[in-house]
Amino acid sequence: MSAPDSEIPDNTAGSASRRLGAAVLGLLHGHVELFGIELQEQKARTVSLLLFAGLALVFALLALVALSGLVLILLWDSYRMTGMLGLCIFYVLAGIFCGLRLKAAIFDESSPFSGTLHELANDRERLLP
Repeated sequence: MSAPDSEIPDNTAGSASRRLGAAVLGLLHGHVELFGIELQEQKARTVSLLLFAGLALVFALLALVALSGLVLILLWDSYRMTGMLGLCIFYVLAGIFCGLRLKAAIFDESSPFSGTLHELANDRERLLP
C-alpha cells in the first residue's frame, strides 16, 4: 500500500518558499505586535505628560499672580514703577528661558519606537550575509 502524497516529505522549491514566507510573516507579526505595544505605551505617556504639564502650568500661574501681587503691594508706596518694570523683565526672561528649554526638549527626544527599530536592525543583520 502506498502512502498518500500529503505524507511524503516535500523538499521542493515550493516547500522552501512556503517556509520562507511563513518565517517572514512570523517576523512581521512579532514586529507589528511590538509596534502596537510601544504605540500604546507612548500614548499613555503622552496623555500623562500633558495632564501633569497642564496642572503644573495652572498652579505655577496661580503662584506667579500671588507673588506678583505681593511684590506690588510691598513696593506700592515707594517703588511702584520699578517693581512693575522688574516683574515685567523677569517674566520676559523666564519666558525666553522656558521657550529655549522647550525647543531643546523637542529636538533632543529619542525615537518613540526604538524597540521596534532595534529588532528590525537585528533581523536585517541576521538575514543579510
